[in-house]
Amino acid sequence: MATVICITNQKGGVGKTTTAVNLSYYLAKDKFRVLLIDFDPQGNATSGLGISKKDLRATMSEVVLGQAGLSDAIIETKYKNLYVAPTTPELANAEVEMTKLSKKFVQLKAAITAVDSQFDYVIIDCPPSLSLLTVNGMIAADYLLLPVQTEFYALEGVAQLLDSMKLVKKAMNPNLKLLGVVATMYDKRTSLSVEVLNEVKKYFKDKVFETAIPRNVRVAEAPSHGVPVGGYDKFSKGAKAYKELTREVEQRTGVAGK
Repeated sequence: MATVICITNQKGGVGKTTTAVNLSYYLAKDKFRVLLIDFDPQGNATSGLGISKKDLRATMSEVVLGQAGLSDAIIETKYKNLYVAPTTPELANAEVEMTKLSKKFVQLKAAITAVDSQFDYVIIDCPPSLSLLTVNGMIAADYLLLPVQTEFYALEGVAQLLDSMKLVKKAMNPNLKLLGVVATMYDKRTSLSVEVLNEVKKYFKDKVFETAIPRNVRVAEAPSHGVPVGGYDKFSKGAKAYKELTREVEQRTGVAGK
């Protein structure tokens, strides 16, 4: 069975999708079979891996409505061992339709269960909101990974997100755990970044990953080229940081590199 990691933060612009794409890429580089599920209607993880949204045979919209299986939507990327289940903005409409379903909270879990024997890791890129899609992601996951931007208001909304996690854990997914918190857009040259990171560590303690993702122009540029930062500039600070973060994720999930 695959290890399922839900990456979420209800605050937008914190590096959530960037983390999902680059973690998936480096896990695949470590010879794990990885499925990245783009579960954000913006579809940035899809375009961030160079997948054209034209002529897709199926997307996560059809999957969550039971009109297609997850296997129908999965696309092989140009990177060995890395697969993606793509999304278009139609997923926002599908979310509205999901509210009418009797099993609306477990649509994603059921879809993943049908294919999880084919993968070592399933990474879910959730939308930046506490929506039905995000709840589906939490219910389907073994772990929650929380990117937190090291800027003002970094912890705003985090308590509410953790409350939601506790509710999901209590009611529908008792095995859900917080895998960790990763500091993003970190700039050690500014006192604000340092202060915020210290505040995050004070709040989350040992749940904070040792690796902080630096503010890096290569990380920002890579998505516009439809590639992970490791495929764009593997020697950049951002690429090296995501590679180190991946090692930490492997350790925390109890899976050693192959």
